[in-house]
Amino acid sequence: MSSIFTKIINGEIPCYKIAEDENFIAFLDVNPNAKGHTLCIPKQEIDKIFEIDDDLYMGLMQFSKKIAIALEQAVPCKRVGMAVIGLEVPHAHVHLIPLNEMDEMRFQNKVTLTKDEFEALAASIKTYL
Repeated sequence: MSSIFTKIINGEIPCYKIAEDENFIAFLDVNPNAKGHTLCIPKQEIDKIFEIDDDLYMGLMQFSKKIAIALEQAVPCKRVGMAVIGLEVPHAHVHLIPLNEMDEMRFQNKVTLTKDEFEALAASIKTYL
């Protein structure tokens, strides 16, 4: 059975896409810890990040770095944090979270954005890529 991320990749579920290439896609988390919380994922459905072959893993890190740099320019923050948890969706993914305080990495407090805010935010981040 396809993960929710595979359904996003295949266009079966909409997303607020930031970037995409032949191997990876980045999109805004719809249940964000902070404004700009972004997910970077390989298009290949692989459950655990350390099951990814070395070349794809390094590619995911390079792709995530490019997105994080744009994210930090688009969303005022002290830094962009990165987390790999992997329990909520069985598809390897990297969380990029604009941080101003440690609590934003705890996955407990969430922020709410409207559809228009998500769309504007995705467009803003894209301008820095």
